[in-house]
Amino acid sequence: MTTYVWDYLPEYENEREDILGAVEKVFSSGRLVLAESVKGFEEEFAAYHGVGTCVGVDNGTNAIKLALQALGVGPGDEVVTVSNTAAPTVVAIDGAGATPVFVDVNEDDFLIDTDQVEAAVTSRTKCLLPVHLYGQCVDLAPLRALADRHGLALLEDCAQAHGARQHGRLAGTTGDAAAYSFYPTKVLGAYGDGGAVLTSRPEVGTALRKLRYYGMEKTYYTVQTPAHNSRLDEVQAEILRRKLTRLDAYTAARREVARRYAEGLGDTGLVLPKVNEGNEHVYYVYVVRHPRRDEIIERLKAHDISLNISYPWPVHTMSGFAHLGYRQGSLPVTEKLAGEIFSLPMYPSLPAGLQDKVIAAIREVLT
Repeated sequence: MTTYVWDYLPEYENEREDILGAVEKVFSSGRLVLAESVKGFEEEFAAYHGVGTCVGVDNGTNAIKLALQALGVGPGDEVVTVSNTAAPTVVAIDGAGATPVFVDVNEDDFLIDTDQVEAAVTSRTKCLLPVHLYGQCVDLAPLRALADRHGLALLEDCAQAHGARQHGRLAGTTGDAAAYSFYPTKVLGAYGDGGAVLTSRPEVGTALRKLRYYGMEKTYYTVQTPAHNSRLDEVQAEILRRKLTRLDAYTAARREVARRYAEGLGDTGLVLPKVNEGNEHVYYVYVVRHPRRDEIIERLKAHDISLNISYPWPVHTMSGFAHLGYRQGSLPVTEKLAGEIFSLPMYPSLPAGLQDKVIAAIREVLT
């Protein structure tokens, strides 16, 4: 039996009754679109974060895109972000009509190098978009100060950081808005696509509700600003409501998996994840480094262990973004990491026996 980086079936086995109960509740409610489950989840997710407004949308990519639009970002504007991220971060910037501007990342924590951001700001810059990558918060204090100094919006990409904290403060509560994905693999994952935007600015929340519903303020009334259908599904919202009550338990379980990896692999030569001072990492993925990465992954296949890489191709090297003009060597740390990083199995219900199998196989491969 092959061991994969992620598997939802053990969790489903444990939570099956509650998940199917969510489906039954929605199907028997008499309302299937933007009804009580979406409203309830929005209120509860906002309350969890202590933020005034949550707007549910159909996926994490549109969460970023619509948040940018609601913050006034559009054609001709620039958004400063990173290339070491999932491509949807940058696809969303492009979808809003803006131009992504990349800065490099830190080699030790893989997060945006905040010291490089100000030099990337131009007269066209409208927004800073830090990515809380792999489950750990970016140091937002210098970016918040920079945004305030230059009159820029600060949008947090929290797709990989549900429940992560920095000095006790939850990810998603420092920026002007924060975008979330609830793709099934996420720390708080649905059973399909889903997303949301948090904001403490009422006018941004109002704009988001229009943007997710064709640009209409109310159902099938007059379009004010043409937009698309980007609604969060009622079934997914009801599932997320129930799973939200278990979010802290999920993150605690992920930290325990991370602790066992650190204990079992700390002396192997793998570079294990660094947790920055004041951060509470939620380990969306457990990313390690080794210069023999490709050989290790290939040899682990003989042990029926299939691993993946988050991410093997930096966005600035992808053909779809060649028009931005970045060349090999433009972001040296990002490019170096792309050749060395890979992810070990990580999910709350990962059986200890399977994790022991992974640890033993890696130790064998590295001897």
